[in-house]
Amino acid sequence: MTGEPSSHVAVVGEADAGERLDLAVARVAGVSRTQAATLIAGGHVLVGGRRERSAYRTVAGDALRVTIPPPPGRAIVPEDIPLAVVFEDDHLLVVDKPAGMVVHPAPGNWSGTLVNALMGRGGPLAAAGGAERAGLVHRLDKDTSGLLLVAKSDRAHRELSAALAARHISRRYAVVCWGHLSGELLVVDRPLGRDPRDRTRMAVVSSGKGARTDFHRLARFDAVDLLRAHLHTGRTHQIRVHLASVGHPVIGDDTYGGGGGRRLAALPAPYHFLHAAWLRLRHPVTGAPLEFRAPLPPVLLRSLVAVSGMPELATHPDPLDVLGFFAADPPAGSDATVGGTPADG
Repeated sequence: MTGEPSSHVAVVGEADAGERLDLAVARVAGVSRTQAATLIAGGHVLVGGRRERSAYRTVAGDALRVTIPPPPGRAIVPEDIPLAVVFEDDHLLVVDKPAGMVVHPAPGNWSGTLVNALMGRGGPLAAAGGAERAGLVHRLDKDTSGLLLVAKSDRAHRELSAALAARHISRRYAVVCWGHLSGELLVVDRPLGRDPRDRTRMAVVSSGKGARTDFHRLARFDAVDLLRAHLHTGRTHQIRVHLASVGHPVIGDDTYGGGGGRRLAALPAPYHFLHAAWLRLRHPVTGAPLEFRAPLPPVLLRSLVAVSGMPELATHPDPLDVLGFFAADPPAGSDATVGGTPADG
C-alpha cells in the first residue's frame, strides 16, 4: 500500500506575509505544525524553488510547493473476523457492517477492519483500488452500521461504481436527530469539505464538493425525529454534517454536536443513531433487481424504544417497517430546500 505523493501549491498573500514557514505549510497542506516541520526538514517544501528552515518568515509573493510523500508500504493481513453476510454470489457481496468497525486499513487502524475480515474469508475480490480497498464500492463511517457493497470481480466493480456515480443505486439510512424539522420533507443541498479549523472534521464550506441529502420525517417524538435519509452524493460524513448544519445533529454524534442527552436516548458512547438500512440496485452482471434490508442493531433498537416511548417496537420483527421506513418516496416538489453555506444564509 504505497500510494502516490500529493502536492500542494500556494502563493503567500499580503495578509499572510511574515508567517513562519512551518505554520504556512500546516495551513496550506492541512497538516499539523509538527508534520509541517518534518516535511520541511526532509526537503519536501520549497519556497520559490529553494529550501528554507521552519523559522523562515514568508514574504508576499513567495511560491510554496509542499510535497507529501506516500506512507511506507504495509501489507494488509487477512484476519478471521466474523461478518454478517446478507448476500453473496460470484460477483457481489453485501455485508451488514457493525458500528465500531473501520472499513479499510489506514494509519492507526491497520487491523480489525472490514477489509482485513474480507481478505480473511478467502475467495476473489475486485483488484480495483488496491489491496487496501479489497473490492469496496463505497464506505460507511466507523460508527455507522449497515449495508455495504463489495465487488468480487473487476467487472462488478466497474459496473457498480458507474451505477453509483449515475445515482442508480438507492441508499436509504435510518437516522434519529435532535429536535424537530420544520416540515415532513427537507432537502439539504450544501457543499462539503474539510473543516478549515479542524482537518479531522468535515464542514459546509463554499469551496467544497456538491452534496445533497433528502430527509423524510417518519415520526415525531417528544425530543427527536426519526428520519429516512436519501443520499444523492456520497461525501464523507454527509448525513451527519448536513443535519448539524440545520441545527438537528444526529443523536449520539459527539463530533458534530449530537452527543449530549445520551441518557435520554439510551445510547451508550460511542454510538450514534445512523444505520444504512435499505439498499436497492440492479445486479452488476445479470441486471436483475436486488433489494436488501438490514434490521436495526440491538443498541439502536433500544434507543428507538426509549425515544419513541413505544415498548412494543422491541418485540416487533421489523420496527422500521412499522414506522413506514420502506414505503415509497414522497412525490417530488413537496419539499423544503436548504442550500448554500450557513454564512450564505
